Amino acid sequence: MKRSSSVIRRAVLAAASVALATACTAQAAGGGSASPTKTPATTAPAPTTPAPTATPSDDGKAPSASTTPSSEASPTEAPTTEAPSPEVMMRDGDESEQVRELQARLRQLDHFDRAPTGFYGTMTARSVKAFQKTQGLPERGWVDAATWRKLLGASRKPTADELKPSTTNQLDTPDARCMTGRVLCISKESRTLAWMIDGKVVSAMDVRFGSENTPTREGTFSVGWKAREWTSTIYHTPMPYAMFFSGGQAVHYSSDFAARGYNGASHGCVNVRDRAKLAALFDQVKVGDKVVVHW
Repeated sequence: MKRSSSVIRRAVLAAASVALATACTAQAAGGGSASPTKTPATTAPAPTTPAPTATPSDDGKAPSASTTPSSEASPTEAPTTEAPSPEVMMRDGDESEQVRELQARLRQLDHFDRAPTGFYGTMTARSVKAFQKTQGLPERGWVDAATWRKLLGASRKPTADELKPSTTNQLDTPDARCMTGRVLCISKESRTLAWMIDGKVVSAMDVRFGSENTPTREGTFSVGWKAREWTSTIYHTPMPYAMFFSGGQAVHYSSDFAARGYNGASHGCVNVRDRAKLAALFDQVKVGDKVVVHW
């Protein structure tokens, strides 16, 4: 009986030892612990979706994974090509005979209310904008080919007098001091300069004077010296076709006067806004000719 019990006990202990060994092997496989021997892993089934692909990141760092776009993604759109900007024919700051024709044609259509000067300034830009608006064109204020074609069709070729009228402002009665000899007769009342020889007006043009703080001196003077190209040593501004008659005061062309009209003023000089007419006058006037500035 004792022998039988001993045999049974040994059998039970043996079975328990086998069970304990089996449990440790499973723990090692599931928990990833090292074991002397490993059993082959079961092959995983192939994935049914595309594997991620590595794409470089924008900042140059390590590639990041991105999935292949699905068939439902929208197709890549072709880049849109912007229309080229129209070519500029004339714009603010230009000065030419074509600008003079532009101004004369605009004046025919009541878009420009002064004599053409050939200088493209803010007043011309506003006139061009007004014309572009009436024609249904983009209101750019500068002239492109489309604007020029419309203007040519809406106006006629300007006459010589329309391109270079004697003056915009009406001349008043000349001062008595202007009736003899060669005289630059300058009227503050009518804001005009009349080039007179022996009492007859040879040419005339609009002028602008100094402000209240820097007035143009009145009286009888003479042309002391001339300079076709000159820059003010005080204000550092160009003074083309300068004819000095009283210290630093001179008759000269002013691009500011051409651009802004009477919205501005000089520092005492007599400004002329028509460069071509003043250039012709400059060639006629001699040093010593009389200058009369009057009301």
